[in-house]
Amino acid sequence: MASLRDLGLSEYESRAYRSLLQTGATTAKELSRSSDVPMGRIYDVLNSLETHNLIRTQAASRPKKYVAVEPETALDRLLAEKKAELEEQATQYESIVDDLEDQLDAATPVEEPFWTGALGGEDAADLLVERLATANDRIIMVAGAPTAQFDLDIVGERVLDELEAALSRGVSVSLLMRPELVETLPESVGRRYRYELQEHDNFEVRTSDDVRGTFELIDNIEVCIEVPHPLTDGETFAVIDLKDPEFAASVETEFEPRWNKATVLKL
Repeated sequence: MASLRDLGLSEYESRAYRSLLQTGATTAKELSRSSDVPMGRIYDVLNSLETHNLIRTQAASRPKKYVAVEPETALDRLLAEKKAELEEQATQYESIVDDLEDQLDAATPVEEPFWTGALGGEDAADLLVERLATANDRIIMVAGAPTAQFDLDIVGERVLDELEAALSRGVSVSLLMRPELVETLPESVGRRYRYELQEHDNFEVRTSDDVRGTFELIDNIEVCIEVPHPLTDGETFAVIDLKDPEFAASVETEFEPRWNKATVLKL
């Protein structure tokens, strides 16, 4: 069950506040008895509740009396404090990440080829998005068939987020697709292409019938290849990521003449 401790109060503070809601205006001594908060701790607890703006005091009375702020107001104040704490923590973590990015140098690239893969669905989409996020120079995307295994509304938005981030850091993006695939794009994806991505000078979409396979070429050294399901038409079996400059160069060699002959598309 949810408790006031979940919003940052101690056990004693929680007891005292709940008891004040039942007793109404009361003294510290009376509150200590009704809430089972030791007398030696009651004033510290009341001072803390006052700091949180959860109680009001009647200082003119002798002895001083205390009354609880209404629950709705008290909860709103505790929630606001928690949100402020989380925002501060998020800022601190962002600063830590910035510092670590400067400290952690990537290892010297291994010359020999390296590949990894992920089987269809969410894992394959995660691998694709992860690799797009590493681009520093150019992303080439080739779409020869719709990706039925993925939810294009969800995965398409994730890919677009990464493409926008890449464009913002100066990466050029070239998308080559078969003409008939334009009509298969979800409306939300097409809208973002039209009104957001096309605003970037280094983003371009072209169409061509001479397109085979579906893959992404990243920085001329890495290729993400979509592997079709061997038994089910229109489904993705896996995504294979191959980091091999020689193979990537051969892929680019095949891509460029098709790109040069393709038709520029304005979505």
